Amino acid sequence: MPESVIVALIGLVGSALGAFFGIAVNSKMMSYRLEQLEMRFKEITERQTGIDARISKLESENEVQKEQIKVANHRIEDLKRVTAK
Repeated sequence: MPESVIVALIGLVGSALGAFFGIAVNSKMMSYRLEQLEMRFKEITERQTGIDARISKLESENEVQKEQIKVANHRIEDLKRVTAK
């Protein structure tokens, strides 16, 4: 076999191995990055769920406080009417 054919075959094998290992490393890196993104998304989702629950609780408390203020204002008006007579 001529020397140039052997050199070409060695180059071909080297290029093929380089491409294969490059693709394998890239695949592992993409898989790692995707895993990290999924973990981060899960953390954010859990945090958002907690925030939603707190907002709901605060809204309920706000409604109760508004009602208490209405009742207090009515009582004040009633007291003003009684003392004005």
